[in-house]
Amino acid sequence: MKILHKICFVLLFATFSSAYAGSCFEIPYDVADCKVRAEKGGATAQYNLGGMYDNGYYGVPQNYKEAVKWYRKAAEQGLAEAQYNLGIMYETGEGVLQDDKEAVKWYRKAAVQGYADAQYNLGVMYRNGDGVLQNYKEAVKWYRKAAEQGYAKAQYNLGVMYENGRGVLQDYKEAVKWYRKAAEQGLAQAQYNLGWMYGNGLGITQDYKEAVVWYRKAAEQGHAGAQYYLGVMYAYGKGVVQDYKEAVVWYRKAAEQGFASAQYYLGVMYRNGEGVLQDYKQAVKWYRKAAEQGHAKAQYNLGLRYANGQGVPNDYVMAHMYWNIAAVSGYKGAIKNRGLIEKDMTSSQIAEAQKLAREWMRKH
Repeated sequence: MKILHKICFVLLFATFSSAYAGSCFEIPYDVADCKVRAEKGGATAQYNLGGMYDNGYYGVPQNYKEAVKWYRKAAEQGLAEAQYNLGIMYETGEGVLQDDKEAVKWYRKAAVQGYADAQYNLGVMYRNGDGVLQNYKEAVKWYRKAAEQGYAKAQYNLGVMYENGRGVLQDYKEAVKWYRKAAEQGLAQAQYNLGWMYGNGLGITQDYKEAVVWYRKAAEQGHAGAQYYLGVMYAYGKGVVQDYKEAVVWYRKAAEQGFASAQYYLGVMYRNGEGVLQDYKQAVKWYRKAAEQGHAKAQYNLGLRYANGQGVPNDYVMAHMYWNIAAVSGYKGAIKNRGLIEKDMTSSQIAEAQKLAREWMRKH
């Protein structure tokens, strides 16, 4: 996923001399002077004025059309920052009709000047086929240019390309190299991926302790996947002393962010009384949340809870319904259980369960 960000909040200043008569050196104190300089053709002033209209800074009313107008003037003079921001405006459709091709055009102009943000965005456009034909090799080319300038998101994405063999030969060692560069800059997704590589011995010697180190760094930044896997490491004692209470802590953090596997395993902890007091109602609560996201094991376990009356009233219709759903999700054990329970159900109950399953799947 690309998080678009403009740089217009960073005001550009030039050394005050006749060579920079169009600059906005006094911008924080004199907006009127900046406008005058922009009207006279000063590219930096035009860019800064565009930024003020873009964000509504310094008493200037927010106006995306005006922002585009001034970014364009600066961009046409070759100012990379303005070219990049103009690309953002076209990609997001702010102040102009949304146009990925125009976004690519302006990103490219800034990218060939070495502007890392634009190089990264151009890489994303090629990866996704937005405004250009999808081309992983071109994506890798532009990610690499930004990555070599230390751009963390480009380093991470370059790692992804190496891990998956897109635009380059699959190479886990290279993936680890680029994940590490981004991880060391604090990028949570890269820290998570680096933890995964250590945990699975991909491109590096398997090392659960190192996996835990990187999962924790990402987890403490709120990365749900890392929180979940940190919970797994505590639950199974991999790289850390087994600790069910800590497992529950991290499962819960991820579960509350909607991470389905964490919701399921938090349900398991409540069902088994591991790290928490056994509580079938809480188990059902978390199974249900995961089930509604399509988690087959959670759907299957909800069926068990209804069949056995644990945390919910005993209800064969509901058990059959959830096993129907789990079977559609690919959980083979659900088919066997569904067949067994049908022996104790009437034909009308079976028909009702099937109807409820269809309605549930349409809703979810």
